[in-house]
Amino acid sequence: MNIEKVIQQIEKSYTPLPPECWQAFLPHTQIKSYQKGDIVVREGQFAKRAYLIVEGCGRAYYLKDGKDISDWFTFEHQFMAPIVSFFSEKPSPHCLEFLEDATVLEFSKESLDEVSQKHHEFERFMREVVTETMLLLCDRLNAIQFNKAEDRYRHLLNMYPDITNRISLTHIASYLGITLETLSRIRKPKNGI
Repeated sequence: MNIEKVIQQIEKSYTPLPPECWQAFLPHTQIKSYQKGDIVVREGQFAKRAYLIVEGCGRAYYLKDGKDISDWFTFEHQFMAPIVSFFSEKPSPHCLEFLEDATVLEFSKESLDEVSQKHHEFERFMREVVTETMLLLCDRLNAIQFNKAEDRYRHLLNMYPDITNRISLTHIASYLGITLETLSRIRKPKNGI
Protein backbone atom coordinates (compact mmCIF):
# COMPACT_ATOMS: atom_id res chain seq x y z
CA MET A 1 0.00 0.00 0.00
CA ASN A 2 1.31 3.41 -0.97
CA ILE A 3 0.87 5.66 2.09
CA GLU A 4 1.41 8.83 0.03
CA LYS A 5 -1.52 7.86 -2.19
CA VAL A 6 -3.67 7.25 0.90
CA ILE A 7 -2.77 10.70 2.26
CA GLN A 8 -3.66 12.31 -1.09
CA GLN A 9 -7.07 10.63 -1.04
CA ILE A 10 -7.74 11.71 2.54
CA GLU A 11 -6.76 15.27 1.71
CA LYS A 12 -9.17 15.27 -1.27
CA SER A 13 -11.99 14.43 1.14
CA TYR A 14 -10.86 16.70 3.97
CA THR A 15 -8.54 19.61 4.66
CA PRO A 16 -4.94 19.20 3.46
CA LEU A 17 -2.40 18.89 6.27
CA PRO A 18 1.23 20.02 6.42
CA PRO A 19 3.76 17.17 6.10
CA GLU A 20 4.84 17.56 9.76
CA CYS A 21 1.33 16.58 10.91
CA TRP A 22 1.43 13.38 8.89
CA GLN A 23 4.98 12.71 10.10
CA ALA A 24 3.77 13.01 13.69
CA PHE A 25 0.63 10.90 13.16
CA LEU A 26 1.71 8.03 10.87
CA PRO A 27 4.16 6.40 13.33
CA HIS A 28 1.13 5.90 15.65
CA THR A 29 -0.85 4.03 12.99
CA GLN A 30 -0.83 0.45 11.80
CA ILE A 31 -1.86 -0.82 8.39
CA LYS A 32 -4.14 -3.77 8.97
CA SER A 33 -6.24 -6.09 6.86
CA TYR A 34 -9.62 -7.47 7.84
CA GLN A 35 -11.85 -10.00 6.17
CA LYS A 36 -15.48 -9.65 5.24
CA GLY A 37 -17.53 -10.38 8.36
CA ASP A 38 -14.81 -9.48 10.87
CA ILE A 39 -16.33 -7.74 13.89
CA VAL A 40 -13.78 -5.40 15.47
CA VAL A 41 -16.00 -3.98 18.21
CA ARG A 42 -18.82 -5.74 20.03
CA GLU A 43 -21.63 -4.18 22.00
CA GLY A 44 -20.52 -3.43 25.56
CA GLN A 45 -16.79 -3.24 24.78
CA PHE A 46 -14.64 -0.29 25.72
CA ALA A 47 -13.13 0.59 22.38
CA LYS A 48 -10.41 3.20 21.83
CA ARG A 49 -9.32 2.36 18.29
CA ALA A 50 -10.53 3.91 15.03
CA TYR A 51 -10.05 2.96 11.41
CA LEU A 52 -9.49 4.97 8.26
CA ILE A 53 -10.73 2.72 5.49
CA VAL A 54 -8.29 2.54 2.60
CA GLU A 55 -10.13 -0.25 0.76
CA GLY A 56 -13.42 -1.93 1.63
CA CYS A 57 -16.43 -0.90 3.66
CA GLY A 58 -17.90 -1.41 7.08
CA ARG A 59 -20.92 -0.67 9.19
CA ALA A 60 -21.95 0.09 12.73
CA TYR A 61 -25.03 -1.63 14.06
CA TYR A 62 -27.09 -2.11 17.20
CA LEU A 63 -28.48 -5.38 18.51
CA LYS A 64 -32.14 -5.13 19.50
CA ASP A 65 -34.36 -8.10 20.37
CA GLY A 66 -32.20 -10.52 18.40
CA LYS A 67 -32.01 -8.29 15.31
CA ASP A 68 -29.16 -6.14 14.13
CA ILE A 69 -30.05 -2.63 13.05
CA SER A 70 -27.56 -0.84 10.80
CA ASP A 71 -26.76 2.65 12.03
CA TRP A 72 -24.22 3.81 9.45
CA PHE A 73 -21.97 2.63 6.65
CA THR A 74 -18.38 3.65 6.04
CA PHE A 75 -16.51 3.48 2.74
CA GLU A 76 -13.06 4.27 1.35
CA HIS A 77 -11.36 7.36 2.75
CA GLN A 78 -13.84 7.63 5.60
CA PHE A 79 -13.29 7.03 9.29
CA MET A 80 -15.00 4.26 11.20
CA ALA A 81 -15.01 4.31 15.00
CA PRO A 82 -17.23 3.24 17.89
CA ILE A 83 -18.19 6.89 18.42
CA VAL A 84 -19.62 6.67 21.95
CA SER A 85 -16.78 4.59 23.32
CA PHE A 86 -14.05 6.32 21.32
CA PHE A 87 -14.94 9.80 22.55
CA SER A 88 -16.05 8.92 26.09
CA GLU A 89 -15.28 6.38 28.77
CA LYS A 90 -18.44 4.38 28.08
CA PRO A 91 -18.89 0.92 26.59
CA SER A 92 -19.90 0.89 22.95
CA PRO A 93 -23.61 0.47 22.22
CA HIS A 94 -22.58 -0.45 18.64
CA CYS A 95 -20.87 -3.33 16.96
CA LEU A 96 -18.47 -2.53 14.10
CA GLU A 97 -18.20 -5.00 11.24
CA PHE A 98 -16.35 -5.05 7.94
CA LEU A 99 -18.71 -5.87 5.06
CA GLU A 100 -15.92 -6.45 2.55
CA ASP A 101 -12.30 -7.46 2.82
CA ALA A 102 -10.69 -4.26 4.02
CA THR A 103 -7.36 -2.53 4.38
CA VAL A 104 -7.32 0.16 7.04
CA LEU A 105 -5.08 2.59 8.84
CA GLU A 106 -5.75 1.84 12.51
CA PHE A 107 -4.97 4.25 15.35
CA SER A 108 -5.79 4.87 18.99
CA LYS A 109 -7.63 7.69 20.73
CA GLU A 110 -4.50 8.43 22.78
CA SER A 111 -2.35 8.95 19.67
CA LEU A 112 -5.04 11.12 18.11
CA ASP A 113 -5.13 13.31 21.23
CA GLU A 114 -1.34 13.47 21.45
CA VAL A 115 -0.88 14.60 17.84
CA SER A 116 -3.83 17.03 18.10
CA GLN A 117 -2.27 18.73 21.12
CA LYS A 118 1.03 19.25 19.33
CA HIS A 119 -0.39 20.17 15.91
CA HIS A 120 -3.43 22.43 15.83
CA GLU A 121 -3.84 21.85 12.09
CA PHE A 122 -4.36 18.17 12.88
CA GLU A 123 -6.88 19.07 15.57
CA ARG A 124 -8.83 21.15 13.03
CA PHE A 125 -8.64 18.26 10.57
CA MET A 126 -10.12 15.86 13.13
CA ARG A 127 -12.83 18.37 14.02
CA GLU A 128 -13.76 18.42 10.32
CA VAL A 129 -13.94 14.60 10.29
CA VAL A 130 -16.14 14.53 13.41
CA THR A 131 -18.35 17.32 12.06
CA GLU A 132 -18.87 15.45 8.79
CA THR A 133 -19.80 12.32 10.73
CA MET A 134 -22.28 14.19 12.90
CA LEU A 135 -23.85 15.91 9.88
CA LEU A 136 -24.31 12.57 8.14
CA LEU A 137 -25.97 11.14 11.26
CA CYS A 138 -28.25 14.20 11.54
CA ASP A 139 -29.13 13.87 7.86
CA ARG A 140 -30.09 10.22 8.40
CA LEU A 141 -32.18 11.04 11.47
CA ASN A 142 -34.05 13.80 9.61
CA ALA A 143 -34.67 11.48 6.67
CA ILE A 144 -36.11 8.76 8.91
CA GLN A 145 -38.33 11.25 10.72
CA PHE A 146 -39.60 13.29 7.79
CA ASN A 147 -39.13 11.43 4.47
CA LYS A 148 -41.03 8.58 2.89
CA ALA A 149 -39.20 5.28 2.52
CA GLU A 150 -38.83 5.75 -1.24
CA ASP A 151 -37.26 9.19 -0.75
CA ARG A 152 -34.83 7.81 1.85
CA TYR A 153 -33.75 5.10 -0.56
CA ARG A 154 -33.24 7.59 -3.42
CA HIS A 155 -31.19 9.83 -1.14
CA LEU A 156 -29.00 6.87 -0.14
CA LEU A 157 -28.43 6.00 -3.82
CA ASN A 158 -27.49 9.60 -4.54
CA MET A 159 -24.89 9.52 -1.77
CA TYR A 160 -23.56 6.03 -2.61
CA PRO A 161 -24.56 5.04 -6.18
CA ASP A 162 -23.00 1.55 -5.97
CA ILE A 163 -24.20 0.70 -2.45
CA THR A 164 -26.49 -2.12 -3.60
CA ASN A 165 -23.47 -3.85 -5.19
CA ARG A 166 -21.51 -3.71 -1.94
CA ILE A 167 -23.98 -4.00 0.93
CA SER A 168 -26.78 -6.50 1.40
CA LEU A 169 -30.34 -5.35 0.93
CA THR A 170 -31.09 -6.59 4.46
CA HIS A 171 -28.55 -4.14 5.90
CA ILE A 172 -29.79 -1.34 3.62
CA ALA A 173 -33.43 -1.91 4.67
CA SER A 174 -32.38 -1.88 8.32
CA TYR A 175 -30.45 1.36 7.82
CA LEU A 176 -33.47 2.97 6.13
CA GLY A 177 -35.77 1.86 8.94
CA ILE A 178 -37.96 -0.27 6.66
CA THR A 179 -38.61 -3.96 6.09
CA LEU A 180 -36.86 -5.93 3.37
CA GLU A 181 -40.26 -6.40 1.70
CA THR A 182 -40.80 -2.62 1.55
CA LEU A 183 -37.33 -2.15 0.07
CA SER A 184 -38.04 -4.82 -2.56
CA ARG A 185 -41.30 -3.07 -3.49
CA ILE A 186 -39.50 0.29 -3.77
CA ARG A 187 -36.80 -1.24 -5.99
CA LYS A 188 -39.27 -2.71 -8.51
CA PRO A 189 -38.76 -1.26 -12.02
CA LYS A 190 -42.16 0.45 -12.09
CA ASN A 191 -40.85 2.87 -9.45
CA GLY A 192 -37.95 3.87 -11.70
CA ILE A 193 -35.29 3.29 -9.06
